[in-house]
Amino acid sequence: MKAPPPSTPYLLTPGPLSTSALTKEAMLVDWGSWDPDFNQMTKAICADLLALINDRDDSYVCVPMQGSGTFAVEAALGSLLPGSGGKTLVLANGAYGQRIAKIISYLGRPFTLLDKGDFLPPLPEEVALLLQGDPSLSDVVVVHCETSSGMLNPLADIAREVQKAGRRLFIDAMSSFGALPINAEEIPFAVCISSANKCIEGVPGFGFVLVQRALISQRKGVAHSLSLDLYDQWQGFEHSGKWRFTPPTHVVAAFASALAQHRAEGGCSGRLERYLANQRKLVSGMRALGFKTLLPDQWLSPIITTFLSPLDPCFSFAQFYELMKERNFIIYPGKLTEVESFRLGNIGQITPAIIDELLAAVRSSLDIMTITGVVAN
Repeated sequence: MKAPPPSTPYLLTPGPLSTSALTKEAMLVDWGSWDPDFNQMTKAICADLLALINDRDDSYVCVPMQGSGTFAVEAALGSLLPGSGGKTLVLANGAYGQRIAKIISYLGRPFTLLDKGDFLPPLPEEVALLLQGDPSLSDVVVVHCETSSGMLNPLADIAREVQKAGRRLFIDAMSSFGALPINAEEIPFAVCISSANKCIEGVPGFGFVLVQRALISQRKGVAHSLSLDLYDQWQGFEHSGKWRFTPPTHVVAAFASALAQHRAEGGCSGRLERYLANQRKLVSGMRALGFKTLLPDQWLSPIITTFLSPLDPCFSFAQFYELMKERNFIIYPGKLTEVESFRLGNIGQITPAIIDELLAAVRSSLDIMTITGVVAN
C-alpha cells in the first residue's frame, strides 16, 4: 500500500474542490434532519442563494435537491420542462451539454440539439434563427461554463435572444454560480441550477434549483420520478420547512459555513477576483513552459482551463497525473473527443501562491519525464 501524501492534496478540478478548514470543521456537528434549527439553516441558505441572483420581488424560489449536480439538473428538466405541447432547444459544446440532451432523451421529451463541438460556443444569432424557425420550441437550455473545454459561453447575449423570442431559459450554472454574476434583473432566466461543491466552495452532497415561482407552481404531476420531483420537494419546504427524504445534514452545515465565507470574501465579485488572478497566473505560466490552451483567450473561463497534451512520445498523462499527485496536486484528464488534453482548475481554496507551486510541480514532473523545450502540440 502506498503511503499517503504528506498533506491534503490541492484539487485542481471544477468540483469537488479544495475546501477551507472552517468548512470542514462545520461537518463535525451532528444535526437532526427534522430539527427546527436544521430547518432554519436550510431556509437561511435558500434566502442567501436567492439574494445572489438579486431576487428583489420574490419572483423565484430555491429548491435544494439531494445528490450530485446532475441529480439537480435532471430534477429540473424532468419537473419543469413541459410534458407535452413544447420542445426544448439544447445548446451543446461539450460533455455537459451532451449530458443534458441525454437526460431529455431518457425523459422521452422532444428536443432539438445545436451541437457546436468542442471548440466553439453557441452564438446568440444562431439561437435566434432556430427559435424563429421553429415555433414549437418552448425552452432553451445552456451550460454557462462548459468545463469539458473550459469555455465560458455568452450567457447574457443568449438570454436576451431567448427573452425576445418569448421562450424560457434554463441555465446550467454548475461551475459558474457564486463567482460569475447571474443577476435576474440583467439576465432573464426561468431556471438556474448549481451545486454545493463548486464556486461557493462547499462539499458534494446536494444541488439547488432557482426557479421562477410562476413556473414551478404549474408543474404538479409533471415529474418522471418521485425522488426527483422538484415540485413535490418545493411543496415540502413550503409546508413544513423539511426535506422530503433524508438530507445530507453535514453537507448542508458545511455549505452554510461556506456561504458565510463567500460573503466575507466579497461575494461573487470578491471570489471572481481571486479566481481571475489564479487563472491569469496559471495560463501565463503554462504558456511559458510551452503548453497551449485549447481555446483562444476570448473564450477562456476563470473556472478551469484545458491544455493540449504534448506530442512528445515521452509524455504519458497517467505518469504525469501520478507525478503531480506526488507533488500534492490532483489534476483532471481531458474530456474531449478530438484531441488529447488535460485540465487544470483554479477554483476552491486556491491562491496565486499555490498556482506558483503548481507550475513548479509541472516543471519538475516534465523533467522526470525527460520532456524539454516546447512541449505543446
